[in-house]
Amino acid sequence: MSRLPLIGITACSRQIGLHAYHISGDEYVQAVASAAQGVPVILPSMAQLLSPSDILDGLDGLDGILFTGSPSNIEPFHYQGPASAPDTAHDSARDAATLPLLNAAVEAGVPVLGICRGFQEMNVALGGSLHQNVHDVQPFMDHRHDDEPGQPLDAWYAPAHDLHVQAGGVLANLGLPQQIQVNSIHAQGVERLAPGLRVEALAPDGLVEAISVEGGKAFALGVQWHPEWQVSCNPHYLAIFQAFGDACRKRAKQRDAEASHNA
Repeated sequence: MSRLPLIGITACSRQIGLHAYHISGDEYVQAVASAAQGVPVILPSMAQLLSPSDILDGLDGLDGILFTGSPSNIEPFHYQGPASAPDTAHDSARDAATLPLLNAAVEAGVPVLGICRGFQEMNVALGGSLHQNVHDVQPFMDHRHDDEPGQPLDAWYAPAHDLHVQAGGVLANLGLPQQIQVNSIHAQGVERLAPGLRVEALAPDGLVEAISVEGGKAFALGVQWHPEWQVSCNPHYLAIFQAFGDACRKRAKQRDAEASHNA
C-alpha cells in the first residue's frame, strides 16, 4: 500500500512570555491533512543550528513543503530594500531558515506551495524584491483586511477582490476559470519578479498574486491570498491543495521505489 506523504510546514519563531516557541497556524495543518491528504510535519526555524548539508539531508525525508503565511515580514536587506518602518514585525530566524530551504527544495525537486509570506519568500529566495506597503504605491489598491476591532475571522477571510488567472499556467491547468474571487490580507507584494518565475494570476490593479517556477522539477506554486481558509468549501482553493498533495504523493512513491531498489 502507498503511504501518506510527509509534508513539512514552516514555523514562525515567537516569544510567548518567558519562553521561545516555533509555531504554525492550525489552518495550515488542517489543510495539509484534509485537502492535500498528507501527514503534517512542523519545521522549526533553526537555521543557526543547521548547515547547508543538514538542510539537504532534511529534504530527503520530506515529500513536500508548505511555506506558510505569518504576521511578520521578510527583513528587507534580503532583497536590498530600504529599512522597514520601526513598528514592522520581523522574524529573522524564519528568514534564515526558509529562504535557503526554499531554494534547496526547488533545486531538489521537492514540491512547494507558498502562501502569503511563503509566496513572498519564494520571490525573494529566487532573486526578486517586494513592495513593503503596497497601499502606498500607485496604482495599487489597499490589499489589507478591514482592521475593525472585534471583527470575526470569517470577515477577515471573506472574498475581497477578483483574481485574473493567466492562460496556460499551473492554475489554469488545474481548471480554475479566468476570473475568481479571493481573500486579501497582506500589506506587502511583489515589486520585481524573480528570474525564472511565471506570473500565474493578477489582481485587478495589476499586482502579481500568484507565481510558479518555470520549468521546475516539481510542483512549485506561490499564492498571495489564503486558500487554506475553509479550503473544503471553495473548489478553487481545494484544487490547489489537491494538486500539491498529488505532487507530494508522486514524490513519496518515487522515494519509496528508490529505497526498495537500493535495499
